[in-house]
Amino acid sequence: MAGIRLRDALERHQISLCLAALAAGFLAGAALPGASALQALINPAIALLLYATFLAVPFTRIRAGLLDLRLLGLLLLLNFVLVPALVFVLSRFVAHDAALLTGVLLVLLAPCVDYVIVFSALGGADHGKLLAATPLLMIAQLLLLPPFLWLFTSGSVAGLIEPGPFLEALVFLILLPLAAAAATQLLAGRRPAFRALAAAGNASMVPLMLVVLFTVAASQTRRVLEEGLSLAWLVPLYAVFLAVMVLAGAFTGRAGGLDYGSARALAFSGATRNSLVVLPLALALPDAGGTAAAAVVTQTFVELAGMALCIRFIPQLLPRPAGRAAGESNRRNRR
Repeated sequence: MAGIRLRDALERHQISLCLAALAAGFLAGAALPGASALQALINPAIALLLYATFLAVPFTRIRAGLLDLRLLGLLLLLNFVLVPALVFVLSRFVAHDAALLTGVLLVLLAPCVDYVIVFSALGGADHGKLLAATPLLMIAQLLLLPPFLWLFTSGSVAGLIEPGPFLEALVFLILLPLAAAAATQLLAGRRPAFRALAAAGNASMVPLMLVVLFTVAASQTRRVLEEGLSLAWLVPLYAVFLAVMVLAGAFTGRAGGLDYGSARALAFSGATRNSLVVLPLALALPDAGGTAAAAVVTQTFVELAGMALCIRFIPQLLPRPAGRAAGESNRRNRR
């Protein structure tokens, strides 16, 4: 009972807690020179977070997501037609600086496939369907990033895209946590130990999210601070991108006739970017790679802070139908 109360308290205050975790990570990264070593923990922390998230997904929702061709089509339209158009316009503000331009294009043109599932779950979206779409989004960005980079930079950085980071992210951040969650769900009905593990996983989503936010902020803050004022242009640019894509996702979902859960998933997908996967590509750049990488990390900070707010505001943009919300409330009260 105490565990349930604690979980409910964490979920009620999750926005404040997320912002506090970001702030604590930023302060730790600024004050402790060795905090950058925490970068090695980012992917394991995200994998654990996704495992906990997948535990809460009924696997029938994944099957439904694979069959939802309307949502899949709108995800492709939003991320690979509308996003590139907006990114081209916004990127003109930093087109004078090749390193900044490269970082901006790398991060904004690649839709997120990892922690977007967690944020969409916290925001009441149909994250099972979004999970089903992740291989499609990963393959599409791997194929389309080089031509987009070639178009937007006159061919100067199109050759830097390698499949390695994308395939590693797909395997270690999606497929392995998904397989582990499926096995846990299967065994939970037979063995008490796995039933307890599933319950613990379901209760740990918010704490694990706080760990991820702190780890990312603490490990990357010094990289951003080293670049200083050269990144100042990027903060409003990234904030505009996030706000416009939340609204565009909500509008596209409504216009496309999606239910509220799928429309919320669409909005989260349009707004979140694949920063942790493209960061190694930015770091590998031969010239001014540090500046491009700092541009990627700056987007991560803006996005994570924005996502903490989107958890609250996307459900307001795309509310549940009144009858369904009342029915769910009555069911909770009867429990």
